[in-house]
Formats: sequence, structure tokens, C-alpha cells
Amino acid sequence: MLTVIGEALIDEVVRMGQDPVPHVGGSPMNVAVGLARLGHPVQFLGRFGQDAYGDMVAGHLHANGVMVPLAADSQTTSVARAVLDADGAATYEFDLDWSLPELEAGAAGTAPNYMLAATTLLHTGSIATMLAPGAAQVLDAVVQAHPHATIAYDPNCRPSIITDVAYARDQAEKFVRLADVVKASDEDLAWLYPGVDPKESARTWLATGGSEGPAIVVVTQGGEGPWAVCAAGEASCAVPPIRVADTVGAGDSFMAALLSTLVDRELDGAQRRSELRAMSTETLSEVIGYAARAAAITVSRAGANPPSRAELQD
Repeated sequence: MLTVIGEALIDEVVRMGQDPVPHVGGSPMNVAVGLARLGHPVQFLGRFGQDAYGDMVAGHLHANGVMVPLAADSQTTSVARAVLDADGAATYEFDLDWSLPELEAGAAGTAPNYMLAATTLLHTGSIATMLAPGAAQVLDAVVQAHPHATIAYDPNCRPSIITDVAYARDQAEKFVRLADVVKASDEDLAWLYPGVDPKESARTWLATGGSEGPAIVVVTQGGEGPWAVCAAGEASCAVPPIRVADTVGAGDSFMAALLSTLVDRELDGAQRRSELRAMSTETLSEVIGYAARAAAITVSRAGANPPSRAELQD
């Protein structure tokens, strides 16, 4: 069983004189859908409201075979709204509620150890690991899962929501210290560590926890292709040639495929940490190459639409 914890929300695009166009979104939710489409049993632990937008979120998850153990709550579903002016420039507005009391140790009704007990891999990131009060609850869940599960993390920074870079850096480093697999964009790292080469920041993250820190740190670089570092060294690969429709969800598809191929190689679970840390650069190159192919398929079509396993095997 794989577990993804994080935000699900509705992205609204509002054009002048037109009704809003809603799309189901949220980086962790996209990763959960990506893992399910790649054939993995996965549960999503996130929140959404008992409203029409919440029904859209739940329907999207269920339609893609993602298990949803937490029921809708009494708060409104979170919304990220992009208002476009006559020139197409966007102004962003957010109505976000991020709290998961069910994840707190000893929470009544839904014991977190029960929800996480069968998990061999837990992924989280983005707003869920930054926005209070839910960020502390997510960290608590990661601490609980760490003794038996591989931990994956993607900061997927949102500077328009979390504006305090010092706070964001501190939050990111809390999760990096507990993570086995970390993926970040070069833009994430440039914002978190101004003036530092993103690859150097990734190397620092690799050494953050010593023998217990990340086994792999991957940096995505848009059209330049991904780069990654592990104890054995560094690896990179080119981006497959593709006609780009848009880049929405590309990083999430990359993350899902990255985790998928690690699970396929039976490298998930805390008992496999030593094997994960012993990964060769050749294997690392294969792993990020597989993830890059998934991202390329996603950018070839509109929206956050990750590929199936069959599409990646073609």
C-alpha cells in the first residue's frame, strides 16, 4: 500500500466576461492519481468539503482508483483562483483550508497508526507541508510512518502562498531530514537558497541526515532534463522530444513515475533503506529516465493528465 498525504483543491480559471472554469488540482493529489494509473494500490489522505467542488475532488479520485479513507468535512473545499485580465495576465487568489486532525497521534475515531500501518511508501509535499496548522499534522504522520515506510518529499514551493522564505526553508529541511527520496525543481531550490547553485543545494540535502538522510535527491530542470545525486554519484538524462501542450502537472507525473519505478524495483519499505542508499549511478539514470518519459507524456496534452503504465510501456 502506498500513501499520499496533502492538499486537494479546485483550480479556477476566470477570464473577463466568462464563468469560472474549475479543474481538480493539488500537487499531492496529482501524484496519488499518477501512482494509481501506474497500477499501484494507493490511498490519499487529504481534505475536501461537503460541497460541489468536494464532490468533484472525490469523484476524480474514485474514478482513478485512488482509495479515500477520510470523509468530506464541514469546511469548504480549497480553491486557487487565477483571474485573467484582457492581456491574459493572471492575478491569483486563494481560499485555502489545510488541517487534518485525523493525522494527529492519538486522534479519536481514526487512529493514524491504523491508516499508515500497511504503508510501504509515504509521499507528501507542497502546500501540505508548509501551511499551518496542517503542516505540523503531516510532519507527525511522517514521523509515525518513518520506521516502516520509505518517505518521499517534494517541496513544490508556492511563494505566492507561503511568502516567508526563511520559514519555508526551515519547513522543507524538516521533511528532507526524514525523507529517503526527494524531488525538487531548480526553481524551488533557487527560491529556498538564493544565490546557490540548485545542484549544490541538492548535494547538501543529500548529506543533511547523514546515514539516515535522503538516498536520492532529484532536481528537475524543465527542458534541460532531470539531474540527480545519490551516494554513488550523479546522473542526468535528456528530455524526450515532445510537442508541448502545457506543463501543468508535469512535476507531479515525474514524481509519481519516479516512485513507481522504485516500487517496481522492490526498493520501498524501511527495510530496503540500505539497498536504496546503495543505488548505482546507472540505476539512478534509468530511474529518472523513466520519470522523465512520464512527464513528457503529460506535457504533450492539456492539464494534469498523467500516463498509464501501458502508455509508458509503448
